[in-house]
Amino acid sequence: MSMLDKFAPGTQPFFLGTFASNCSGGMTVTKVAERWDNSWDNNLKLARLLDEAGIDFMLPIARWIGYGGETNFHGNVLETTTWAAGLLALTRNITVFATTHTAANHPVVVAKQLATIDQISRGRIGLNIVAGWNKPEYEALGLTLPDDHTTRYGYAQEWFDIVRALWSRTEAFDWDGTWFKLRNVLGDPRPSSPLPILNAAGSEEGRKFAVRNADFLFTPAIDLSRSKDELAALKEQGKAAGRDVDVLTFAHVVCRPTEKEARDYLEHFGRANADWAAVDNLVRLQFAHAQSFPHDLLALIRDRMAAGHGGFPLTGTPEQVADGITQLHQAGFRGSTLSFVDYVEEFPYFRDTVLPILEERGIRVAPVAMQSAA
Repeated sequence: MSMLDKFAPGTQPFFLGTFASNCSGGMTVTKVAERWDNSWDNNLKLARLLDEAGIDFMLPIARWIGYGGETNFHGNVLETTTWAAGLLALTRNITVFATTHTAANHPVVVAKQLATIDQISRGRIGLNIVAGWNKPEYEALGLTLPDDHTTRYGYAQEWFDIVRALWSRTEAFDWDGTWFKLRNVLGDPRPSSPLPILNAAGSEEGRKFAVRNADFLFTPAIDLSRSKDELAALKEQGKAAGRDVDVLTFAHVVCRPTEKEARDYLEHFGRANADWAAVDNLVRLQFAHAQSFPHDLLALIRDRMAAGHGGFPLTGTPEQVADGITQLHQAGFRGSTLSFVDYVEEFPYFRDTVLPILEERGIRVAPVAMQSAA
């Protein structure tokens, strides 16, 4: 069952997934020895844990060069389409996204790849579209990052229009566009059902693109009072475009039996042992070429970049972590990704202590109840 199918009555009130487990360090820019090892074996262990626990999805980051510093954060990254195919072949229920940079991947190839994975997964593949922002990665690939968002998203729009045409048209067609000239192209096979489309966008052009094309817009939750107004505006934009768009965010979990244990560990990995050189490179690139984060909150964001790549902090006891997720739900988010310093070691405690609280509050539905409803 794809994430789009999960909107049927009786499905999850609030989606939960994981983020960036395909990347070295995950979402934590730290030097501690136990930082996330993104090996295939660890990703498969995590996927099976999540699948059995009823977690909804896994979302990867597509990255081509690291951020430097002592750890070269995100220097080791598993490619997202092959990663998704492998995980989906070895799981049963979870949705897995492939994150795709439009500038680095031809739309005809991507359409075929995802239609193939749709068969492997029986409809559990999703697409996360990235229009591009990281200039050094463009240079590493021999490409030039357009300075303006209008050009970046204009290219992305034509790219996705081609993908959709390949997934919907049943006869070969030509394409004479601004960026692509195609002749006698046909998408066969095609996905068995619509794929969930995700897009992270902060600029005005990016939000317009997401509202037109995505089922889920992905945005940070820095200030929840600001988020409520932002989400309401995005919903209105979606309605004006004749579409229902849900918004996801991302969070970083430090869950321990006591608040002191959680905060002490946060201080240990996220401050005393943060890879600050990598953090500063990450912040500099984000603010130079992207508009994913509010620029007026730089000091707070720098601190959060070390602890969880800018994600909403869920730090404390199981009850406190559940309270934080409840706040995200009340702010209007449809779901959130989760990250941990070590996903495989820390997720089981979250599963056993936080998920039952969320189920009691009606924010999550237990996997058994989901299967019964289906």
